[in-house]
Amino acid sequence: MVPRESSSIICAALADFPAVALLGPRQVGKTTLALSVAAKVDPNFIYLDLESELDQAKLANPRTYLSRHRDRLVVIDEVHRKPALFPELRGLIDEAKRHGAGTGRYLLLGSASLDLLKQSGETLAGRIHYAELTGFTPAELPNNALNALWLRGGFPESFLAATDDKSMQWRRSFIRSYLERDVGQFAPRISTPNLRRLWGMLAHQQCDQLNLAALSRSLGVDQKTVKHYVALLSELLLVRQLPAWHSNRGKRLVKTPKTYIRDSGLAHCLLEITSTDALLSHPVVGGSWEAFVVEAVNHRLGGFAQTHFYRTGAGAEIDLVIEWPNHDLWAIEVKRSVTPKLSKGFHHACEDIKPKRKIVITPGDDQWWLAADIEVISLSTLDQQLKALTPLL
Repeated sequence: MVPRESSSIICAALADFPAVALLGPRQVGKTTLALSVAAKVDPNFIYLDLESELDQAKLANPRTYLSRHRDRLVVIDEVHRKPALFPELRGLIDEAKRHGAGTGRYLLLGSASLDLLKQSGETLAGRIHYAELTGFTPAELPNNALNALWLRGGFPESFLAATDDKSMQWRRSFIRSYLERDVGQFAPRISTPNLRRLWGMLAHQQCDQLNLAALSRSLGVDQKTVKHYVALLSELLLVRQLPAWHSNRGKRLVKTPKTYIRDSGLAHCLLEITSTDALLSHPVVGGSWEAFVVEAVNHRLGGFAQTHFYRTGAGAEIDLVIEWPNHDLWAIEVKRSVTPKLSKGFHHACEDIKPKRKIVITPGDDQWWLAADIEVISLSTLDQQLKALTPLL
């Protein structure tokens, strides 16, 4: 098993909170990681899968069942299937706390983001910590696996497949089953054919600004429906919307978010890109690499710092802006070339926002100064620098 960085985060959270919710798309490795962590925290832990009728029956009266196991860690998988469970957990947590068992009671696994679960989880405010699990990240793999991770994406069964063809076959099956089965749990009235078409359109526009009007015309639905579809894919942790940075009120700034498929392997599957050679010759290569880097940065920051892009109506642009809690800014430009050339738009944008650091990310391993204040580094080097500045969340 590939060691996951999130393991230590979840262990630390269980030591501090009564409940921890581990969120992430289906098949991303939540159950494998949860069982591994639970075995370390409490070898006598209990595992319940709410897709199992037997386990659902055990929780027909959750207070009675869980009260009998108040001295054990309980792992509950697919918790979004039973939203009525959250109020019961609140009472059980408070009761256990009065008996001196204040932390490490429940590890909850779900396939949707905090926003989608917040109505169910609001009763646990102050009692629960939310953590997100993505697929494999560059930091969890050897440097020589970076291109394979970019092509295949981070879903374990896709990345670890014996061949590129088998990896592609798994991703096709995942997309089909996700649309046919999982989407219906959260949005039963949605048109899955339209959602599939939209998903493919977003893959063609990796890291482009979201154009609701164009997508609406292509799908033959109104813009409100397109916006709802994009929001659903975001809530299911399949798409990320990168907001525009717009604190500079003296400029005419673009405010429409950039959008991209979070897992690069799913994006390439939607585009029928089957090999690294095909990817490198595809028109989406630049946007795909940019999305890959932006997602890796967002994963590392974990919400500790905010990420944006910057663009003005006059063409000044920065691919990624990191805004730290002390309001320092880092300007990051993502280039697929190992001999990057920066446009005037990047320099003009930096004059606008005055970042503390200017960084260019390339696929190479070398590190040098492109100018007196512009550093060229690799994605792995950037990740190490961010890790040093980001607390364990």
